[in-house]
Amino acid sequence: MNDVARLRTVADYQFGAGAGRALFPENGTFTVRRSRTGRPQQVFADGERLVSYGTDGRFTLGLAGGERLRTTLAAPRGRVVVGAESDPFVREGKNAFAKFVRESDPAIRPGDAVCIVDPDDDLLGVGRAELSATAMADFSTGVAVKTREGAEK
Repeated sequence: MNDVARLRTVADYQFGAGAGRALFPENGTFTVRRSRTGRPQQVFADGERLVSYGTDGRFTLGLAGGERLRTTLAAPRGRVVVGAESDPFVREGKNAFAKFVRESDPAIRPGDAVCIVDPDDDLLGVGRAELSATAMADFSTGVAVKTREGAEK
């Protein structure tokens, strides 16, 4: 199994069926940056980081990877929807707070890589869920998603 096939398998496991082909399409050209031991660390396409591959075997999303997932996977899969008041803050890379979460993928668990979107499904940023989907809906305080990268306009 080659690198891209392995990466697709990990993406399908982590984000659900179809995510591997969304992130790493058949006709795509990818650059894989490796650690000194040869393990894949980051995957780029067209000079943009799609994902980083952690030592825990999970991906963290780059903006380009988040955009690929957002355009391919049906809403609300892999998404946390925040209100318009959060738009400028998340775009600047600031965290998304639970009180501003409008909707989220019910399968989200703490630690999951997610896309942060506005009510129109425009990508605001990517990050790591700090709460489960249920907790995001229930809590009125606290960080829901720790933003890793904001999508500046």
